[in-house]
Amino acid sequence: MEAENPYAAPATPPALPKDDIARQLGGIQYPLTLSFKILALASQATVTDANGQVVLYTKQKLFKFREHVQIFTDKSQSTLLAEIRTKKIIDWSARYVSTDADGREIGSVGRRGWRSIWKAHYEVFNPGDDRVDFSIHEENAWAKVMDSLLGELPVIGMFTGYFFHPSYLAGRAGGAPAMRLTKQPAFFEGKFKVEKLTDLTPREELNLFLSFLMLVLLERRRG
Repeated sequence: MEAENPYAAPATPPALPKDDIARQLGGIQYPLTLSFKILALASQATVTDANGQVVLYTKQKLFKFREHVQIFTDKSQSTLLAEIRTKKIIDWSARYVSTDADGREIGSVGRRGWRSIWKAHYEVFNPGDDRVDFSIHEENAWAKVMDSLLGELPVIGMFTGYFFHPSYLAGRAGGAPAMRLTKQPAFFEGKFKVEKLTDLTPREELNLFLSFLMLVLLERRRG
């Protein structure tokens, strides 16, 4: 009988440990639905997957989104998944940094200066450098303009969400599309569909999603 070689590589490599983000995102079925309660006294957002399961939840006091957003794994708010902070007052080029529950950076997102006045353009960064890893741009600027203008009109504004659906596409710098966010028809709430278009690491996936979350919050303030 041949002796077993103690230095030989194992037939099946041991599984690498997953961090909390990988465990939370494992098994999530796209597309995701991001919903904001427009008339709620406190700003809140719920994210459900294609099976209707709540996968992310955030709730903040009024006007606190600009300084600190906490993202939980469900509505009980018992498990913190990530946080988003900025040290600057909101302007055309503020950077919003997301971290996990242990304070490790997930990534950051910033609006692309004056290029974003009429058509939204954001840049997403992975941790560790200032090289743009993903770019987010508005696919049809006129859809957002009409949605914003008519949304301010009495009665008519209640129905604009059924006719105009702004969408935002994220792609790797110089590469293929990675994720898309599209506004959906809804009464008395902001509702968006999030589609994943390519393979991403768990932290890239969450970084892009949190970037979309901040984009929606910022674009809502701009009208």
